[in-house]
Amino acid sequence: MDVFSRTFLPAAAEAGLAVQTASRHMPVFRRCVGSGDATILVTRCSRPDRPVDGDYLLLLTHRRLVVTRQTRVLHRLRLHLNTELRELSHVTWSPDPRLHCVELAATAIDGIRERFLIRTQHPKQVWQLDALLNHAFRTRVRSAQPRIVATVAEAAAARPGSFAPVVAH
Repeated sequence: MDVFSRTFLPAAAEAGLAVQTASRHMPVFRRCVGSGDATILVTRCSRPDRPVDGDYLLLLTHRRLVVTRQTRVLHRLRLHLNTELRELSHVTWSPDPRLHCVELAATAIDGIRERFLIRTQHPKQVWQLDALLNHAFRTRVRSAQPRIVATVAEAAAARPGSFAPVVAH
């Protein structure tokens, strides 16, 4: 059994997902996530701006965010979002223990702002979810210092028309 399978099933059980629901979404998630990527979070969510769109299931791994949607009438599965975490920008989340929910928002690479509302059973779970999101998104932030990718020998730098060092931002 690969890393994804070993971590997905316990995370789905911890979220209180029925085995049938987890099994139904598993093939879609497997196409999006590598076998060596560990699951951080699996949970149901909704979209606050479109509450009647259907049910959403959010999968967060160390590398990817994948969201599937199941239509209400025909119960068809659709891939809503599949992106690497590094491609997301302006990621924010707002824990609200009074309402037992966390609102997660991020801008995808195509510029569309995605918002998801994750409901929990207890206020304590709100803070656990906050810690998971903090681990997934804040610990991966790199320093803003430029790093030198390549340098040119000093002798070449003394000649006119030589190349300057390349700096990646």
